[in-house]
Amino acid sequence: MTESLVGRRRVRVDRQALLLLPALLVLVVFFGYPLVDIVRQAFAEPEVGVGNFRELLADPTTARVVVRTLVMALVVAVTTLLLAYPYAYLMTVTGPKARAVLMALVLLPFWTSLMARNFAWIVLLQDGGPLGMLGSLFGREGRGLLGSAPGVAIGMIQVLLPYMVLPLYSVMSGIDRRLMSAASGLGASKATCFRRIYLPLSLPGVISGTTLVFVLALGFYVTPKLLGSPKESMVAQVIGTKVEKLLDFGGAGAFSVLLLALTALLLLLVARVSRAGAALGLGGTGHGRAED
Repeated sequence: MTESLVGRRRVRVDRQALLLLPALLVLVVFFGYPLVDIVRQAFAEPEVGVGNFRELLADPTTARVVVRTLVMALVVAVTTLLLAYPYAYLMTVTGPKARAVLMALVLLPFWTSLMARNFAWIVLLQDGGPLGMLGSLFGREGRGLLGSAPGVAIGMIQVLLPYMVLPLYSVMSGIDRRLMSAASGLGASKATCFRRIYLPLSLPGVISGTTLVFVLALGFYVTPKLLGSPKESMVAQVIGTKVEKLLDFGGAGAFSVLLLALTALLLLLVARVSRAGAALGLGGTGHGRAED
């Protein structure tokens, strides 16, 4: 009897594993193989060795491009966090109808072509455009932001804002608001309740949203390409130039591996920070604590 149960469980597990094969095959073909090929090109073209990395690190423009990319990604991540946090909080305190409207506004960009949005920003940011005319009030004489770092940041923030709102809302909607009421009943001010209770409980959403937006911003290509300029090129634009114009596949692969390493280090750092926060008791959702 026991052996038959074990056999049935093995068959069930085997069937579940078979269901994963299509997804695993897609990952290997469309993600695993290109990644392996990029690494191969970085070390094997035009000749085997680390010459591409040596040349990359010896180029003074590499550091400037990497720093520019990191700064832009950080600015975009922080700005989206400042915009998305109150928006996600508002979604948790409004009624079902208002929440549905706010959620639709968040999802609306996913229903619009990225190219269409970028071309719309080109019209808005160009010289003589609406933002340029608005800038004339501050002494810019009708000059727009097209081809500048602020213009690129504005376009990236608009694209990546939903990726910050959704993780924040997912965490905030699970916070037990009775904790805030209990703290207020004990004499704590609203600012104290937010700082000591709500903010720590929302940190998982802050960390996940900021990490997601930062990582996506590191590899952004289309928006900086259309809204920026060659002087403001980021890592993805330099890689594209090496492939499309210079046919330097080895150098592009080396730069890609460098970007991948930076992203892996960032994720490792975030994982350690998250574990440290969990050890300090931060980031719980607070479910059930009101009854304890």
